Amino acid sequence: MEVRVLNTLTVVGRPEKDYIRVHTCADPDNDTVTLATIERVTDKTVESASTTTRVRMLVERQPMSSDAAIELATSYAERKQISVVYAAQ
Repeated sequence: MEVRVLNTLTVVGRPEKDYIRVHTCADPDNDTVTLATIERVTDKTVESASTTTRVRMLVERQPMSSDAAIELATSYAERKQISVVYAAQ
């Protein structure tokens, strides 16, 4: 299965109902360290009128480079058969 890595800034709306979201930022206490957060987001339609979004935290603010975070998220997505990783850097 091929996993697409997309930049969240260029994506308008998200047609996928199951995707991985990756955020990276500088550590506020040490700007030489990058912190990564990886989440699995699942949207489910309830009673055909509303959508419930479930966010499952996989990695929360762990020291990791952007490339390593995207690689980890892509590997997880392949195992779980999720086709898209959205990366905000």
